[in-house]
Amino acid sequence: MGLSQYSDIRSLSSEDITANILKVEKKIFDLRFKKATRQTYKSHELKNEKRKLAQLKTFEKELLEKSK
Repeated sequence: MGLSQYSDIRSLSSEDITANILKVEKKIFDLRFKKATRQTYKSHELKNEKRKLAQLKTFEKELLEKSK
């Protein structure tokens, strides 16, 4: 599963964006927990999920600014 493109995020509704933000935050938490407990995990996934979260939050902020 690769990084999502920003154009794919633009096609989501605000409810989908909020749901995806929660899902990505949970996945980041799980990856950090695996790292702290020295379980096996793929380190690049943490970087990719952080980037995805930043993209989702940026687009969510743009939507809020447009609606004002």
